[in-house]
Amino acid sequence: MFENLKPHIQDLRKRLVISSLTLIVVFVLCFSFWEYLFALIKVPLDQAFASSVKGKLVQLSPAEGVFTAMKVSFFASLVISMPVIFWQMWLFVAPGLYKHEKMVVLPFVFFASIMFAIGASFAYFVVFPFVIKYILMFGNTQFDSNISVESYVTFFTRLILGFGIAFELPVLSYFLAKVGLITDQTLIGFFKYAIVIIFIISAVITPPDVLSQFFMAIPLMGLYGLSILIAKCVNPASKEEE
Repeated sequence: MFENLKPHIQDLRKRLVISSLTLIVVFVLCFSFWEYLFALIKVPLDQAFASSVKGKLVQLSPAEGVFTAMKVSFFASLVISMPVIFWQMWLFVAPGLYKHEKMVVLPFVFFASIMFAIGASFAYFVVFPFVIKYILMFGNTQFDSNISVESYVTFFTRLILGFGIAFELPVLSYFLAKVGLITDQTLIGFFKYAIVIIFIISAVITPPDVLSQFFMAIPLMGLYGLSILIAKCVNPASKEEE
């Protein structure tokens, strides 16, 4: 049994090595101009501070600046390397597919990268400015919002990556429907469980308040509905399944 799995393990190791090397090279490049990247990350917070919110970013430990630079660089390298990571994921899965199923490789990599960018952009331009201003304004009349630099970057990257990954749902649904693993009825039948999972994910990624959770859960439910339509077009359920 192990001998049968050995080629797959070797191929997986190869894909992980290529993805890791890509991340390392891009990380080194991003680290050389991390201050510019951090300025982009800080824009929503600066806008919140420019309004009625009182506060500032602070460094709470001697090494916090170094760790912040590394986090910012790694986050940027991860986002930039996503097309390569998706490509390596596909190359690992492709040997087990039929020839006509392998034809979706380029659309998969392209649309997976596009949807990740759309999700990250939606979070950056729409969700995050609202969330950060809302949570900073809470109790701001009683105290200033002095925020740790490292905690702010951690919160920012978690939200952006969460939305980027969540927006992959329609692409994943298309791929699974294309290879015949799911139909529209499969997703419809799983809908009530999907709602619970969506709210759990929203609770983990967003701050612990109901408004922020709904702000993330509603787009995710819309994406799930879009996935049902995609599956219906690509691999509709048979009359017996309906």
